[in-house]
Amino acid sequence: MIEFLLSSGQRVVGLDNFSTGRRENLSDVEKSVGSEAWSCFSFIEGDILDLETCKRAVAGVDYVLHQAALGSVPRSIKDPLNSHNSNVNGQLNMLWASKLSGVKSFVFASSSSVYGDHPALPKVESEIGMQLSPYAVTKHVNELYANVFFKNYGLNTVGIRYFNVFGKRQDPNSVYAAVIPRWVKAMLSDEKVVIFGDGETSRDFCYIDNVVQMNILSALSQEKAVFGTVFNCACHDRTTLNKLFFLIKRELVKYDSSLADIDVGYGDFRDGDIRHSHADISKAADLLGYSPSHMVEEGLIESIDWYYKNLK
Repeated sequence: MIEFLLSSGQRVVGLDNFSTGRRENLSDVEKSVGSEAWSCFSFIEGDILDLETCKRAVAGVDYVLHQAALGSVPRSIKDPLNSHNSNVNGQLNMLWASKLSGVKSFVFASSSSVYGDHPALPKVESEIGMQLSPYAVTKHVNELYANVFFKNYGLNTVGIRYFNVFGKRQDPNSVYAAVIPRWVKAMLSDEKVVIFGDGETSRDFCYIDNVVQMNILSALSQEKAVFGTVFNCACHDRTTLNKLFFLIKRELVKYDSSLADIDVGYGDFRDGDIRHSHADISKAADLLGYSPSHMVEEGLIESIDWYYKNLK
């Protein structure tokens, strides 16, 4: 997000406590955008749990793109208190600070996990079930608070339900790392890839460039119907974990033919995981003009090029 905004000539303020992010990513972005664009970036190392820090971050800002959260369903099941504190109380601080500062719009990261046990496919924004993890509950609460701030305070809020986002710079080393960087790192390290379940679990994997597009469209929208609501951000596609393994392996073999012999193992299904995830993106297309620039295979080509050069 920062890379795109700076490359587009914007002035950007970043706030992070590095609980899940990496400092090296900022250095990587600086090299990518160059010194002139980088001079338009101000960084605050701090925590969204501190209201005064939030106020300082949004002072004089037109648009807030709130991505901060403790992600991961397994993490939230193991530690629901910290997930709630960061995801709910942290967002409430950012909403309040943004309301006080008079920002033009507040765009925030929600999650496809909000759909919970609702069986229908594809997932439509107006139809959700019971959430299956503490993480999913926090994201639902985020949406409720944002809607309340829109109705009560006139803060233009937009929620984006992300569907399995991937792209370069994702950390593969965390216990709660996203599946794609974790598998790529395992393959490059000659470690066995483990799929939880039978491999037929499916996800609507969404490349980071699609996410950036959705955030910008949401922030700049002038349509009243956009605010106080949520949108799916995905590709309207389904990829099973078995197929994902094949696609990653196929792409990595282009760089190292010895990886053709890598095999996959299977473990138990994980608690809290949704079996299938497939987004209806017609609402975002109609109201925001959203159109995915990258399907999963196109995103993997760009991502794995970066992973291979940086993770070996």
